[in-house]
Amino acid sequence: MGAITRPAADAPVVAHSDVVVVGGGPAGLAAAAAAARNGASVTLLERYAYLGGLAAGGMVLVLDDFADGAEEITVAGVAQEMVERLEVLGLAVYPPPEDRILSAEMWRRWSRWGLFDLYAKGPQKSIVYAVAFDPDGWKRVSNDLAEEAGINVRLHSWYSAPIMEGDTIAGVISETKTGPQAVLGDVVIDASGDGDVAASAGAPFVEGSYMVTTVFRLGNVDTETAERFEQEQPAECHAVNRATRRILGGSWALWWLKTPLPGVVWCNCPHMTGYSGLSVEDLTTADREGRKKIAATVDYVRRHYPGFENAVVLDVAPQIGVRQSRLIEGEYVVTKDDVVNRAHFADSVARGRGYYTPYRAMLPRGVEQLLVAGRHYSVTPEAQKLSREIPPCMAMGEAAGVAAVEALDSSVTVRKADVGAIQRRLRAQGADPGDVPSPRARLAGGEVTGA
Repeated sequence: MGAITRPAADAPVVAHSDVVVVGGGPAGLAAAAAAARNGASVTLLERYAYLGGLAAGGMVLVLDDFADGAEEITVAGVAQEMVERLEVLGLAVYPPPEDRILSAEMWRRWSRWGLFDLYAKGPQKSIVYAVAFDPDGWKRVSNDLAEEAGINVRLHSWYSAPIMEGDTIAGVISETKTGPQAVLGDVVIDASGDGDVAASAGAPFVEGSYMVTTVFRLGNVDTETAERFEQEQPAECHAVNRATRRILGGSWALWWLKTPLPGVVWCNCPHMTGYSGLSVEDLTTADREGRKKIAATVDYVRRHYPGFENAVVLDVAPQIGVRQSRLIEGEYVVTKDDVVNRAHFADSVARGRGYYTPYRAMLPRGVEQLLVAGRHYSVTPEAQKLSREIPPCMAMGEAAGVAAVEALDSSVTVRKADVGAIQRRLRAQGADPGDVPSPRARLAGGEVTGA
């Protein structure tokens, strides 16, 4: 169809900060907060009308990968602070320590909240520390955190291009209602989720693909009746759930989960494959097809699922649930073996369920003064599917914010930042950088610590 050459346009400089963060999702918020709390001036750019990313606009309403089994909490810091802020508002639910076991009773009590070990085998799984939360509450506490930290938040600012000085990024340009705007910074953190900044700045990347989801919530659901149907008529309930999942075309086994709001359930479905998270055409089609499946699902469950007779669509997530797109190639590429076997790295700066993220995996090759944090970090597609949950992405963001300040304070590039100093700063502010391996971690030589 050809191409059009756009005329050049001036981009007025609207901010100059020590640190510029692109993307106001969980990773970007944690990065911005960590940098600001460590003394940096910070500008945070977000394309949507709210902070929170997939935790808010994508309505990914369970925080998984907070813990490695029932005993070991692996993610702390800003991620845990968000939970505490939500809890004060009555908008977070999680199982107490004594309930984090494998038992039929605990499964009945907590499974419909989604607070179980996602990777365990069998029809019933161990209950673990995970958190169900409200998306609007997440937006609210995100605003509070950003305001208290003194972050310069600029919503409605769609990242457009890097500002480069040779191979060094010196800021970014965003598109806004008033035209292009420039934000200058000494360090840039790409928390876009899709590696937009790193890729456009020239960093190498691979493109992965995973299912996308049009998440929705239903209101006016009698969850007590629905759970009683599940427990007292398991065969009939199984048949209804199977038929529902067939209409959805793809979902987890528990296609609906409870939320902190009475009568409101969360549906992390329908899952759809074959769509690219970078394609306008694919994202448009996925949204349209997802809504068709949602309408058909609601029509069916109203007629067949006790407790759903009066169900209504409360909302459909404004952001398509993209799980994987670009994956940046950094100084180290995390592998599936690293994630599954709990490989420990001396330069670990963040933890997930049982895995560790090395600082090198946040340093894109070929671009200076740029860090990445979030699901687009340096990882193989197979490993990313197991290490992309919100809490570890927040831990990565917090590490990126701290690393940026450590580099600036030491007058070195982020590539030369002292990892030991970054780890100490993270520990001092209540985070767990993973510098101390757990007893089940595997060291570089393959041995298990403590063995």
